[in-house]
Amino acid sequence: MLPGMRASAKPGVAIVGAGNLASAMAVALRRAGYRIEQIISRDSAGSLRRARQLASRVEASAVSIARANIQSEIVWFCVPDGAIASAASSLTGAAGWEGKTALHSSGALTSDELSALRGRRAFVASVHPMMTFVHRSQPLFAGVPFAIEGDRRAVRAARAVVLNLGGHAFAIRKRQKEAYHAWGMFVSPLFTALLKTSESVAFAAGVSGRRARERMLPILRQTLANYAALGAAESFSGPIARGDLETVRKHLKVLRRVPGAREVYVSLARSALRDLPAKNRAALKKILKG
Repeated sequence: MLPGMRASAKPGVAIVGAGNLASAMAVALRRAGYRIEQIISRDSAGSLRRARQLASRVEASAVSIARANIQSEIVWFCVPDGAIASAASSLTGAAGWEGKTALHSSGALTSDELSALRGRRAFVASVHPMMTFVHRSQPLFAGVPFAIEGDRRAVRAARAVVLNLGGHAFAIRKRQKEAYHAWGMFVSPLFTALLKTSESVAFAAGVSGRRARERMLPILRQTLANYAALGAAESFSGPIARGDLETVRKHLKVLRRVPGAREVYVSLARSALRDLPAKNRAALKKILKG
């Protein structure tokens, strides 16, 4: 604990990185009552510029890795997966690490990426929010699940932070991280890819751009509401659920005019036949092979 701090005060935080995740985390932590003491970035002019911009938003100082002098009790690495271990190694001399908590937010990688700091007697953990972070969007963390694994003391500290952010922490094993991250890939990035393919099909139906997005939103919202309330099986509808062979044939024919869409349709239809209630299952499987 820093001199003069009350026992009940939240610990100071240094954030390594200034990208989308770092920005969302810094702002959310600040709103939750944490002091963001430093935004630490690479030495490049662009990285330092982004770090200064973020630092000004959360009343912190911006500093390069080479010049970092870390006093914060929590150091949170919000950098791309491939940069976590090297950033940790670069900062081994930037603090007296004994007793500090070092966290990273990779969904696929384990707390072992911070082994260089564990070797300096820091407590380390991976803390991944199941959330999407993109430019010009500031997601809220209320209700967001965070997958956590690592050293017991770091896990305890991370759980306290997640609670203060309004999120929900759950434990994950190291060997489960890759599957967990693949799960997240289906839920957001690949779902976004599906929506983009849907826009291409809408264009073939004479609806394009913003109009296509606007006209998809009501059914998307209701589908998600149904899924949340009823689960996948009871939310599944349409020609595959009904076993409507002729409609599926027509879909497959028209989708030949939309690059890539037919392949997506067939793949998802086969998944539906495997996992969801459907009539005329054998006949539909035969059609989808054609």
